[in-house]
Amino acid sequence: MRITSKGQITIPAHIREQAGLLPHTEVGFTFDGGDVRLVRVGLPEGGRRGRDLVGHLQSCRSKVTMTTDEIMALTRNHGA
Repeated sequence: MRITSKGQITIPAHIREQAGLLPHTEVGFTFDGGDVRLVRVGLPEGGRRGRDLVGHLQSCRSKVTMTTDEIMALTRNHGA
């Protein structure tokens, strides 16, 4: 893995999944003179993942043009 000219790296998906690093997770770096560590920062007590998810779902609400009945009809097996 290489650092780009802008100083960026890609964290492999399996590492992100294992560490629970979702998009918009605040992270920082520490350096002990030999190793650089990526650390999660800025999480208020109790975390904020749930609040972020609810906010995301609420922001999508205005984009839905179908009624609940129309959505449910799509999920039902019409051929049976």
